[in-house]
Amino acid sequence: MNPRRAGYAQRHAAAIAHAVLGAALLGGLLWLGALLWPVTLPGVAQRRLQCVSYAPFRLPGQSPLDPAAHITPARIDADLARLAQRFGCVRTYSVNQGLQQVPALAARHGMQVLLGIWIGADARANAREIALGIATARAAPPGSIRAIVVGNEVLLRGDQPASVLRHDLRAVHAATGLPVTYADVWDFWLRHPDLAPAVDFISVHMLPYWDDTPVSAHAAVAHVAQLTARVQAAFPGKPVFIGETGWPSAGRARRDAVPSLVNEARYLRGFVTWAQAHGQHYNLIEAYDQPWKRALEGTVGGWWGIYDSRAQPKFAWRGPVTEDPRAGWALLPLLLAAAVGAWRDGRSARICGALAGAGTGLALWALWRMAQAAASNVAQWTYWGALGAGSLLGAWLLLDALCAQLRGARIAHPGRVAQVAFAALFVVVYLDLLLVFAGRYRDWPLPAFIPIALGVALLRQLHGAPLLHGPRARALALAALLLGTVGVLQEALLNPYAWYWLALNALLAWTALGTRKATRIQS
Repeated sequence: MNPRRAGYAQRHAAAIAHAVLGAALLGGLLWLGALLWPVTLPGVAQRRLQCVSYAPFRLPGQSPLDPAAHITPARIDADLARLAQRFGCVRTYSVNQGLQQVPALAARHGMQVLLGIWIGADARANAREIALGIATARAAPPGSIRAIVVGNEVLLRGDQPASVLRHDLRAVHAATGLPVTYADVWDFWLRHPDLAPAVDFISVHMLPYWDDTPVSAHAAVAHVAQLTARVQAAFPGKPVFIGETGWPSAGRARRDAVPSLVNEARYLRGFVTWAQAHGQHYNLIEAYDQPWKRALEGTVGGWWGIYDSRAQPKFAWRGPVTEDPRAGWALLPLLLAAAVGAWRDGRSARICGALAGAGTGLALWALWRMAQAAASNVAQWTYWGALGAGSLLGAWLLLDALCAQLRGARIAHPGRVAQVAFAALFVVVYLDLLLVFAGRYRDWPLPAFIPIALGVALLRQLHGAPLLHGPRARALALAALLLGTVGVLQEALLNPYAWYWLALNALLAWTALGTRKATRIQS
């Protein structure tokens, strides 16, 4: 190739690289701007709301699954004092681990209690819980307990049959003289109408995010209104109480049901306004974020609180809502990585390095943000840390290779580029399998792979041929395309993150697909 033509090809390749990296960085900056942009939402007129689920296990390491866990009266009193400023009632789920103190402490703050009695799979433990619940109700200040909730989603979990619940409900009512109810998801009430005679009112859970066919936060209030009317029609003459409703502020999207702080505020504000207008009694889930739930439900389980785990309100009930007011800190790793990336020889390489470095810095901040939301133990922090370290190392090696190609120089370690591409493709296919076959509680770790996917795709474009060869690489590439497509279909084509993950799969798969040429990347 003559020097003039070679120079044109090199400038053309540099322009493509700059355009792709610039577009990716612009997309990241727009996402960052969306996190910082105040979103105007309708406010709530009333200052005092009805009822909220309360569990005191909001600090790291605390869990009701730990038999030794016990919450002090001082902690419960402080929590209830804060909640009393906004709510007139709290709902509990058990009377163990210090929660039997709630009625007396709530009464100090002018609150009533929906007292929960936990019913699980262990009949002996259930008998002890029922006895303690009856004793707690009898010892409570007069008027402090609004009703007793005997069992929570027992039928959903399959812990006990409806016949056992009917017996327990009647026993508690006879022993206390207080109204009793059982709480479960709306469709389980429709499956078990024989429970209705044993309760004073129907306590039904309406969680649009968790429905078998989830709906978006924009459509969720109308969805709940429709389901409430359906339950009421199935139980004429029985009051229908919405025992749980809410929206998570972080975690995995399900179809177009996207957890976010703005969506949590959007749904709760809209629901409370609708309930007030229609005289609907309700209980919101939940008072405080519960980190321990992440072990059971993935990231999303820990982010249903109206207050965070430090007991700070997550959003206001009036005025604009900002998704993440601290997102501006992302500019620090972005600028630092851009400066490091720009430390290159040659104008094209400096521009490429600055753009790639800035994008990588932003991606690593986004990954750190995901890890903070998701990780709750050493194993999970190790997982997210490994993703971050692998992403940084891979992005750095690919940046060196890309800058060398743009300068027209030889790549110092061509084998490492192929190793990075293969390792990324292998890990993504492994995650694909988990997401497709056991993905209900799994997040898409997009930020960990975006820098690598863009890097190998650009090198593949500059090279003009696959970077990976052999049947194993091609099999992984086809698996990535197939599984990524299945993931999009599982989300009914509605989940934006599934589409982003498919695009990432396609970029990595491209490194092993296409016409094989004699030249290799080291040329």
